[in-house]
Amino acid sequence: MGRFGTVISAMVTPFGPDGSFDAGAAADLARWLVDHGNDALVLAGTTGESAVLTDPERIELFRVVRDAVDVPLIAGATTNDTAHSVEMTEAATEAGMDAILAVVPYYNKPSQQGLSLHFRAVAEATDKPVMLYDVPGRTGRPLETATIVELAHDVPNIVALKDAGGDPSRAGRLLAAAPDGFEVYSGDEPLSLGFAAYGAVGVVGVATHWSAELQGEMFAAFEKGDLHRARQINDQLAASFAYMNSDTCVFSQSVKVAMGVLGVPVGECRLPLGPAPDGTDAAARTTLADLGYAV
Repeated sequence: MGRFGTVISAMVTPFGPDGSFDAGAAADLARWLVDHGNDALVLAGTTGESAVLTDPERIELFRVVRDAVDVPLIAGATTNDTAHSVEMTEAATEAGMDAILAVVPYYNKPSQQGLSLHFRAVAEATDKPVMLYDVPGRTGRPLETATIVELAHDVPNIVALKDAGGDPSRAGRLLAAAPDGFEVYSGDEPLSLGFAAYGAVGVVGVATHWSAELQGEMFAAFEKGDLHRARQINDQLAASFAYMNSDTCVFSQSVKVAMGVLGVPVGECRLPLGPAPDGTDAAARTTLADLGYAV
């Protein structure tokens, strides 16, 4: 098990019918996720619609969930503006977050030197652990392995990577060069079993909203050497992975529909995502029923 546990959900952010942040629903959702097998939570990450949250909403989210659950909370506190990222990292630390999720700055396309300086500034703004987040499909710029290794050796509180780069084998090369104690989490659930084979300690996921216990069992089976059971669970999760993201319905939308089906209302997404497309409710019910939920 990693320092933050094995199964972590990048939690959606609940909104009310008028689109306002719903603090009560956020607390209820966080408790539900912990009760259903999540070891930790990421707040205001991509799935949490961080791009459309105001700074006060983000800070309120941190505080509300901190009061609701007693598991590690990892704050999505950074943006593509280093000064703003530092400010929000300080605010997240003050709000009681246990760690910072620091995404590669998006849209700007900085050099590796720029990325290194950005992450050093974020890490200096907190005494909490920092998990780097490499997701080139969204940011337009990969975080190179050499840059991660350099940061891991130079900055004591940069301790982990959420890897959504699509190459599980990179985890093996990274862990071989990084200092002892540095950890990799899969950021791409369909590839989690591959990431585990290369040394990843867990997953920061989305389908984990409804399958955390099963995903935890998969990692445990792999750790025990029961590869047959681990592959069996991975196959069982394939429908969830297909449901959670497509060209017409992305993570935040699909999760919000699924949670509503499970009786945990979290509202709809804000624009530019907006409501999930027609048919998502039926797809969610089929996916959840296949996992044994009575829906």
